[in-house]
Amino acid sequence: MDSSAIVEKYFPHLNAQQKAQFQELGNLYAEWNEKINVVSRKDIEHIYEKHILHALAIAKFQDLSGKKILDVGTGGGFPGIPLAIMFPDAHFTLVDSIGKKIKVVKAVAESLGLENVEAFHQRAEKTKGKFDFVISRAVTRMKGFIHWVIEKVHSDKPEENSGIIALKGGDLNEEMAEIKRMYQEVSISDYFSEPFFETKKIVFVPF
Repeated sequence: MDSSAIVEKYFPHLNAQQKAQFQELGNLYAEWNEKINVVSRKDIEHIYEKHILHALAIAKFQDLSGKKILDVGTGGGFPGIPLAIMFPDAHFTLVDSIGKKIKVVKAVAESLGLENVEAFHQRAEKTKGKFDFVISRAVTRMKGFIHWVIEKVHSDKPEENSGIIALKGGDLNEEMAEIKRMYQEVSISDYFSEPFFETKKIVFVPF
């Protein structure tokens, strides 16, 4: 398995607790993946690069300190769990329609002592509350996704950023033309040099 050193390479200011949590994260997913397949078998060997660091691209794009975040279709906890380690003073609500995946999310969060994470087996539309940001990783086309979550986003301070931050890949021109609203697209290769990230993007839709 690859190691947490790749996280420390790009985030050199982690404290001792965060370093320990990231080091443990790979082991926890390896153990759980034996019981419940939350990461593809071939990817578990590269979980730090393809899942954990990928999730943390959002941390390079946006400071989430003190924010309320909704992670929709979180699967086994991506991108929410790595970001919850990175931003301990933010609050993360992770939802997925597959119950066994949320079981893993809850177990991982508990093992790491992440008190800033809640996880629910439900669809985004059923989630109560308002959030500064909705995050996701390749859940569905953006037009449909906006329809699911538009009622969930608000900002207490309108002058500050709020909206959807999505991890996506490939050519997004056709998909993003459907939404008929402003958006920002950033290449994750601007942040991380590994070849895996060459086609990976962050899409931000401000609300």
